[in-house]
Amino acid sequence: MSTRTEDGSRKARVVVIATGGTIASSSKPGGPAVARRTAAQLLGSTGYGDVEVEGRDLFNLGSYLLGHRELRLIAEAVAAEIARDDVTGVVVTHGTDTMEETAFLLDLVHGSDKPVVLTGAQRAADQPDSDGPRNLREAVAVAASPEARGCGVLISFAGRIFAARRTRKHHTVAAQPFRTLDGGPIGRVDPTGVRVTARPVRPAPLDPPGPRFDDTRVDVVTVHPGADAALARAAVRAGARAVVLAGTGVGNANHALLKWVTEAVAAGTVVGLSTRVAEGPVVPTYGNGGGVDLVRAGALSVGGLPVYQARVLLALLIAAGAPVTEQALAAHV
Repeated sequence: MSTRTEDGSRKARVVVIATGGTIASSSKPGGPAVARRTAAQLLGSTGYGDVEVEGRDLFNLGSYLLGHRELRLIAEAVAAEIARDDVTGVVVTHGTDTMEETAFLLDLVHGSDKPVVLTGAQRAADQPDSDGPRNLREAVAVAASPEARGCGVLISFAGRIFAARRTRKHHTVAAQPFRTLDGGPIGRVDPTGVRVTARPVRPAPLDPPGPRFDDTRVDVVTVHPGADAALARAAVRAGARAVVLAGTGVGNANHALLKWVTEAVAAGTVVGLSTRVAEGPVVPTYGNGGGVDLVRAGALSVGGLPVYQARVLLALLIAAGAPVTEQALAAHV
């Protein structure tokens, strides 16, 4: 049961689901950093004011080790905690390497007004200047705040709050590693509290991932000078149900890949068209092997998303047996 504040209102309750990452990592003498710390150990390192916090250990892995099964387990754990009447919001501690994929998947299937907030660290827990405790404290504040209700799934990191959709890790080691494509943070956390200054427009949620999601393979093939279709063909032979082309510029390829797209789409493989460029949409403009020809051959534009979020969206739709159409993708870009 939740306790009450001095004015008689019920205290906010936040559940922290620990999955590992740098925030949970420490190193033995002479060894590399490895995720080791539990939710209780993470929560014991800081204070949360009037917010009641409870921890739950899901697993303890660097996010570079996660597969679709682990992403599904996180989604299931979040949904279970969100369904509790006494829970105000949920925080997921997570490695920054693939936080953008997990956050986006959670946002795609999140149908509650309750906030879900991902956070982590750039410096390991045993470093004297670790950013983990502050990031966790701020994430709990966001998850408990009425300001964050209805905003979907968020990333809270180094005092900034980002919507999950179109947010990616843009720097390997900076204290603030996240950036939203063609946008910015939607809020901040500072000594005055949580402030949300822009509210995301959110589509209707998709069905949560089931066990079929675990083995739904979607690969990414990057276009570069001299690229041919060898990697794309190999991906399909390995079992890929879809391939995302990270095209050059506004979404271009070449004649070899255009020929492959035509053959692959005819054979039932979904081909998504994104861009390897860090900012900006896919805008089919060029023929002669460019984006116009790729779309005419059946490639579907997913270029409003970072390429690896586009991959997650395709995997979720395919695993659910849902139609993968331009309209279905556009609703979630």
